[in-house]
Amino acid sequence: MSTTQPIRNKRQVRELCDYFLSRGQLRNHVLVVISIHTALRISDILSLTWDDVYDFKKKRVRESITITEKKTRKSKIIKLNDTIISALKKYAFAAKPGEPLFVNARTGKAISRVQAYRIISAAAEELAFQTRVSCHSLRKTFGYFAWRNGVPVPIIMSIYNHSSYAVTKRYLGIEQDDKNEAYSKISEII
Repeated sequence: MSTTQPIRNKRQVRELCDYFLSRGQLRNHVLVVISIHTALRISDILSLTWDDVYDFKKKRVRESITITEKKTRKSKIIKLNDTIISALKKYAFAAKPGEPLFVNARTGKAISRVQAYRIISAAAEELAFQTRVSCHSLRKTFGYFAWRNGVPVPIIMSIYNHSSYAVTKRYLGIEQDDKNEAYSKISEII
């Protein structure tokens, strides 16, 4: 069984987000945006309700969410960045108190992990991505781009709630071209 890798190409990340937006599939667009921009596990994402992300009294998207991760049982506060807030604003017309954020229209319950996987992998396949893309790929994509943009690995480890550097290193999907770039950049530093 092969392990999933992050999407390492910014253009492909944008294509995946835009894929659903261009089709008017706002629920799926928000699913991908939140997956990439929060590093949450899919089980935690699918447990989100509208109450978690939308303040019904003030009629606006919240600036942060607080969740307790299912796997680690640790509480976590996540600041919603501008990209997430923008996506949620487009989708807010569907907001209903107490309803899952990613509702299955037929059942009224949250979509399943299997359905989320099918949504994401089918889009990646249609976009002709060369690597397999799963829900976990999107979690790893967060770490890869955070690392590429200079976020220190200990902070990424903390966001992921990893207890070892080795696990986080695997998540980052560091490949030879990343190492080659480091060798090339050293001449700019020294």
